[in-house]
Order: sequence, then structure tokens, then C-alpha cells
Amino acid sequence: MTDDLGLFADEPDERQRRAPDPERFRRRKRRRLVTALASLFVLVLVGCGVLYATSQLMQIGSYEDYQGEGAGDVVIEIKSGETVSAIGRNLAEQDVVASTKAFTKAAEGNRQINSIQPGYYLMRNKMSGDAAVTHILSAAAKVGRVDIRAGMRLEDQLAPDNGHTPGILTKLAEATCAGENPTCVTSEEMHRVAATADLASLGVPQWALADASKAEPKRRLEGLIMPGLYDVKPGETAENVLRDVVTRSAAALEVAGLPKAAEGSRYSPYELLKIASLVQSEGITKDFGQISRVIHNRLAPPAMHLGLDSTINYPLDKPSLLTRPEDRGIDGLYNTYKNYGLPPTPISAVSKEAVQAAEKPTDGTWKFFVKCYPDGTSCFADNQAQHDAYIDEARARGAF
Repeated sequence: MTDDLGLFADEPDERQRRAPDPERFRRRKRRRLVTALASLFVLVLVGCGVLYATSQLMQIGSYEDYQGEGAGDVVIEIKSGETVSAIGRNLAEQDVVASTKAFTKAAEGNRQINSIQPGYYLMRNKMSGDAAVTHILSAAAKVGRVDIRAGMRLEDQLAPDNGHTPGILTKLAEATCAGENPTCVTSEEMHRVAATADLASLGVPQWALADASKAEPKRRLEGLIMPGLYDVKPGETAENVLRDVVTRSAAALEVAGLPKAAEGSRYSPYELLKIASLVQSEGITKDFGQISRVIHNRLAPPAMHLGLDSTINYPLDKPSLLTRPEDRGIDGLYNTYKNYGLPPTPISAVSKEAVQAAEKPTDGTWKFFVKCYPDGTSCFADNQAQHDAYIDEARARGAF
């Protein structure tokens, strides 16, 4: 007969099963401590968030206001899409107004405030809400805006009164100045950086780097700055200003079709940019496609001299399309009366329309054109005899 106790011979003693495990206890204690610390950390974060949100609501809701027009200079930036409250909060943080509410209350019912443009504005310290609203909507407040137009060049141009018309680099330098005691970039410094800074660091696109690097230093960025409105931060460095403008221009050139449009063509993207600058400088928008065709036809074998007056005047810093015989006789890389092919660089800022005309010229067999109407419209000819007849007509109309 089997002993009943034998059935449990291999079972551990009850007291042995219940004996404490020190290592297991320590692990459990550590887990509890970590859990407690994590919970405390979460509570602290939530508390900070609540405090911050409360402070922001109190700041927006509180109403304090300064008196008067304020004093000194404060440059503030308004970003695209900012609400009136966001603008007011920015002004309050920089002590332009005493509180967000001072600005938003003064702006109530003023429709103009909703159409305020992004950019930089010169304000004053400790302005009343009413004074801040009135001033920020005035023309005097907007600073740092540069309007670069198609056909502009990097260098200053000679004016009819023997003065100078500011070029792109001078206009960008001037935009860094604002206020009573401004810290400005000089035109000389802007020109120096444009001529010496690393092109890649300035945002020049990869497809233009090799050709731009070979150019005369002061002409390296020609054609690589697109027309448009640019907001320059007053007091900004020349390198930062150029980097912003060139980088934005590279994106605009891509939208216009470069470098993709050069694929499968006989021209590189940089060569198409040169053609676009010639088109831009030689005619009005409605004639761009035909002017581009003349240039393409003259470049095609058997090649002809381009014979463009705009390239003669380019190194002379003259904006006129008319040239003198002695100027056309000057040797130089930009003399397309003497040299075959394209000039070494673009010669102006190019519009999207000029780029697209360079990429896809109008179909035609023309090899000559001349401005033949006072409004700038050109006449296009297949041969020299037709061209000479158009020149006579142009003179009779007073076109030039």
C-alpha cells in the first residue's frame, strides 16, 4: 500500500515557498520609484503648460496702454498669415505697446489692419495702441522692401543727367538702413561680398556654379537674382541678404523652367539664362518669343554675330539700346558685333516670361529685328534688305 505522504514528496516546503527574495524585492521597489518619478514629471509638465497658457490668456486679456507716440526705434517683423492678435503680441513682447489688448482694441473696426503686408516695420518704444496702429499702417513704417524689376543689372547705371541709377546691389545695401542711427551695409561692402563670397553658400544653384565661377567677379551673380519684391531686414549682414535673395531666386528660376528645360536642347541651363537676359534687354514682353527665335537662328550653324547693342552697353553701364560706332569697335567679351556666340554671363535680371521665351522661342525664320514703333514693338526680318527697310520706317516714326 502506497504511503499518502509519498504523493507530495517532491513539493517544496510551504515555508520555503513563502521565503522572501531580496533581489526581487529590490527590483519591485525600483519600479515603484521610477513610476512615481515619471508621474511627478508628467504633473510638472502639465502644470507648466497650464501656467504658460494662463499667462498668455492673461496677457491677451489684460489692458494696459502707454500714452503718446513713443520714442526710439524698434524693427519688428510681420510674417505671412499673422493675425492682429499675433502682431499685437509681438509688439507687446518688444515693448512697442504696453499690452496685446492695447493694440487689438485700437485696431477694432479698422479694415486696413487686415491687409497689412508681411515684412519689416520700424516702430517706436512705448507707443499707445492708437499710435501704434496709425504708424504701422503708414508708408513711413514699412522698411527694407526692395523692388527688383526685370532688366535691372547688378551695377549702377549711368543716368541721362550724368548721375547714377542704383543697381540691384546698391538697392539691397540701401534697404539695410532704417531708423535714426542705423547699422547699414554699404554699397561697397555688398559689392565686395557679391564678388568674393562662396557662390554655393550664397545659394547659387548647382547648375550655375561652374559657369558663374568663371565669370568676372563683379558679374558672377548677374542674371541669378530674379525680379520681385524682397524684404531685407535692416541691419542684416551683406552675406545674409544675398543668401536670402539668391536662394529665393533659385526657386523662382526652377518654377520658370530651369534647369529642366535645358534637357534635350543644345544649350545648358546657364546658356538659356543668358539668352533670356538678352531677350529681356532687347524688347518688350509681347515680342519675347520672336526675339528669342532671332537669337536661336543666329546661333545655329552657320553662326552669325548676334550684333546686339545691349551687350555693347552692358560693360559700359549704359541702359540705352542705342550704341555709338566707337563703342561697337571696343574689343571685349561682351562685344557681340565682334565675337560669335553668347556673352560670358547674363546681362540683366530676367522675368519668367523671358526665361520661357528662351526655352521655347516662337517658330520662324527671322534673323533680324529692330525696335520700329515708339511703344517698343519690334519688326522682324528674314534678310538684310527687309531689315534696312524697317530701320528707315522706324526712324520715320521716331521710334529711336
